[in-house]
Amino acid sequence: MKNVYKQYIKKRYKPKRNEIVCEFYFEPRKKAREAAGAIAAESSTGTWTTLSTMQLKRMAKFGAKVFELKKNKVKIAYPLDLFELGNMPQIYSSIAGNIFGMKEIKNLRLVDVYFPAKLTKSFKGPQFGLQGVRKILGVKKRPLCGTIVKPKLGLTSKEHAKVAYESWIGGLDIVKDDENLTSQPFNKFKQRARQTIKLKKKAEKETGEKKIYMCNVTAETNEMLKRAKFLKSLGNEYAMVDILTAGWSGLQSLRNELQKLKLVIHGHRAMHAAFTRNPKHGIKMSVIAKTARLIGVDQLHIGTAVGKMAEDKKAVLENIAALKNKMSGIKRTFPVCSGGLQPAHVPKLVKYFGHDIIIQAGGGVHGHPKGTKAGARAMRQAIDAVMKKISLKKYIKKHNELRLAIKKWGYK
Repeated sequence: MKNVYKQYIKKRYKPKRNEIVCEFYFEPRKKAREAAGAIAAESSTGTWTTLSTMQLKRMAKFGAKVFELKKNKVKIAYPLDLFELGNMPQIYSSIAGNIFGMKEIKNLRLVDVYFPAKLTKSFKGPQFGLQGVRKILGVKKRPLCGTIVKPKLGLTSKEHAKVAYESWIGGLDIVKDDENLTSQPFNKFKQRARQTIKLKKKAEKETGEKKIYMCNVTAETNEMLKRAKFLKSLGNEYAMVDILTAGWSGLQSLRNELQKLKLVIHGHRAMHAAFTRNPKHGIKMSVIAKTARLIGVDQLHIGTAVGKMAEDKKAVLENIAALKNKMSGIKRTFPVCSGGLQPAHVPKLVKYFGHDIIIQAGGGVHGHPKGTKAGARAMRQAIDAVMKKISLKKYIKKHNELRLAIKKWGYK
């Protein structure tokens, strides 16, 4: 083992309560102890060679410590002084930075992070969170139900607003922009926001229910802040952002602004699979979920275990736990299930994940044989059936929209 890495192996060390602890899955090129030491060194105080500037006492104080090493798992403790409080980009530059490109490592995956209370409290967390969102909608128990306007791209702002309106009056609580719809030539942001929010208010009057429009503000940071202010001026309650493509810095800036505006943050996880999908390399989705919650996302996509997304039930439950487990007083983030969903998936989603989820179906609403309004009714009927503990096979006998949806897509 290289001498510069050996000093980071402290197998008898017991992490202190105020330290960040990271768990990694790793596959070394050669020796496991050298690779583990390299991870700890590069993510804290070390480098590849001895240094004239190195002071051993200070190295002992600030250096990360490998305290557990079993097969392909390594746990590393980091002194809190290595990090700037309230600065998520800096934290990730350390615990998920150069270490992924080191020669000693064949594969590396960040599978869990423990954030100590002092660091956790330096972030704002969700402003509204799960309970705050329920309060806005006036829905205490049942899963919330929403859709994503389809097709993803191509509709004009007027067409987009009409699809949203039909979704709301069909019974859905929520309408969301797709992740790659921002302000394209055929559908400008301000026009879409004005027209869709106008029809949202119309739907609220007609149905007597609170409705939500999650308008995508994702852009350069200053532009995001301007767009959020514009939504507030129109009386909207939400802003949506693609948390990973916007970046932790952009997300923190948006969270700060939305606290002033009192807007809910809906977080989309576009690009996550570039980090999360390879089980041997990258960053686990539950770590990203925990990070987004810490920064202050009120709602976040977490997979489905059914539908078109790759995660299985175990992975989705881990993501939900990251959003809902106790975290030094940080509010819970509302889990969102979205991706290839249709009415027949509702019973399994509730069985697997409980009532505290937001179920969003795009194609599973707009692909209904009778159109968007009927598709929205079918989704709401499926949720009503589950809440009444009636099987879908029985419920379709008196609910035609649900029957037609099941006929088209089956009980998948």
